[in-house]
Formats: sequence, C-alpha cells, structure tokens
Amino acid sequence: MKVFVYFNLHRKCLSVKALEGPMKGRVIRHVDSIVLSCATFKVSEAGRQRVLRERRKNVHAGIVGYDNHADVPMHWGDPVKYNPYKYSSFVHAVNETPIYAARMVEISARGGRASILAQLVR
Repeated sequence: MKVFVYFNLHRKCLSVKALEGPMKGRVIRHVDSIVLSCATFKVSEAGRQRVLRERRKNVHAGIVGYDNHADVPMHWGDPVKYNPYKYSSFVHAVNETPIYAARMVEISARGGRASILAQLVR
C-alpha cells in the first residue's frame, strides 16, 4: 500500500497516512519504525516557508513509498536528514547533497527523534 510517513511532533513517533484504498487520506497507524520501498522524499515549499516565517514546526515534509509491512531494520544505507531552517529538501547527512528518491528507506522514531537510512537511487 502506498503511504505517506512523517514524524509526529506531538506523539514523538511516526504517523502513517494511506494514499490509496478505503482509508485514503487518513492516518492508519502510528509506529516507531517502518521500511518503505520505492520512496520519494517530499517537502511542501509553502509549508516550509510557513515554518521559516512563524519559527514554529508543522507537518510539511515526509516520505512517500510502499509499506513493506516488515519490521526488519536495514542497519545499512546512507543517513538522510532534513532541517527546514537549513535545507529546502532532504539531504545526505554526510555531504549535504539533496536527495529526492531511494529504493528502500528505514525510518525510526526512537528517543523522540527521527532517523532515516536510505538505499539511494544512483
């Protein structure tokens, strides 16, 4: 199932929103980690500008992909990060180059922060 995953600022976990099927447009569950395939990294520029203007975070970025229903952590891949105050897109955590897609992505929200590992499309 195609989903949109974002870090929930209030619950400190990941919210998974269905993008197809009978629950389309609704949050279908909250998880601590998830693995997605055929992922694309999305940032709403209007939402990002609102964050910059108001200096207050809101949901404007996340990852779209297919939920593999596997809780098998990858423990490999390139680290990815996003900070609306510094970047207009998700970036490689080491060299800060923009990232827009990945074959597989593991997103975790343990310890009140999100971490992303991605098998990048090269």
